[in-house]
Amino acid sequence: MSKIAVFNEKLGARITSIVGTMWCAYVFAAIALISLPGAIKSGNTVVIVAWIAQTFLQLVLLSIIMVGQDVQSKSVEQKINETHEASLGEFELAKEARSIANQELAELKEISKEVHRVLRDLEGKIKV
Repeated sequence: MSKIAVFNEKLGARITSIVGTMWCAYVFAAIALISLPGAIKSGNTVVIVAWIAQTFLQLVLLSIIMVGQDVQSKSVEQKINETHEASLGEFELAKEARSIANQELAELKEISKEVHRVLRDLEGKIKV
């Protein structure tokens, strides 16, 4: 990556981290409110609607949406981590269950060998 691309990424990340705060939303709301009296004094519905849509909503909602996305992202990340931990726990339980099953299978094989040996002995005694 070029130095310019690295710089642009760092600058973009820094600006995003600043704009994506409620403090920035408060500052944007204050800036937007500066022009509110002029929009109201105009008495023009189009100017008032334009102020609401273009000035207030765009400035303030940008930061609020970014904050909300960050909160949702953290929530999803926490759920993913919890699911991962639970999956690892289930995997360990499955490994333990498999180990127990293998031990039991080995014991059953030994019992089966013993039963076959006893049966052969009995067959040998019966034939005599």
